[in-house]
Amino acid sequence: MSNTPLMPMATAVWLVENTSLTFKQIANFCNLHEVEIQGIADGEVAKGIIAYNPIISGQLTREEIELSSKDKDRPLKIKTDDVEISNLTKKVKKYIPLSKRQDKPDSALWLIKHHPQLKDSQIARLVGVTKNSVTLIRNKSYWNYNNLNPKDPVAMSLFSQKDLVDAIEKAERRIKREKREKEKEKLKQSS
Repeated sequence: MSNTPLMPMATAVWLVENTSLTFKQIANFCNLHEVEIQGIADGEVAKGIIAYNPIISGQLTREEIELSSKDKDRPLKIKTDDVEISNLTKKVKKYIPLSKRQDKPDSALWLIKHHPQLKDSQIARLVGVTKNSVTLIRNKSYWNYNNLNPKDPVAMSLFSQKDLVDAIEKAERRIKREKREKEKEKLKQSS
């Protein structure tokens, strides 16, 4: 981020109208010439520019303005706190049309057959059915089990391939962790 404020001319207009800072302080902060700041104060420069409050935008604090107002030789310092922008987006539940909702148990059966390492809770989360339904399908006691046909849920766009790969990787990490823990238990018991 540069050391000049966002919209320097509009910020200068606001500082001239709302503070007792010197023209030199405002000019140095906004990276403008002192004569331009004098012109803003006289109403000759920046006609029609709407003032931009640097306090609301988080570029300055009231304390910083007060300190510089008391000491005419002190320059204004722009607030340099970096704002963390999160890349995470809240997952929005995707609407599944009625015609595809009957395919959910078929998709759960496909996942059980092709990816047995997935936990019932993972399959339920991916497909959008209850964990109990997945358990019943896995145990072949689902009410409509005889009529189920395994169908690829990614091909039916119930979720993306990336979601499936992430779930499989998570399941494999869990299995490896459980194996390590079992090995540690065996070592403890043998010693």
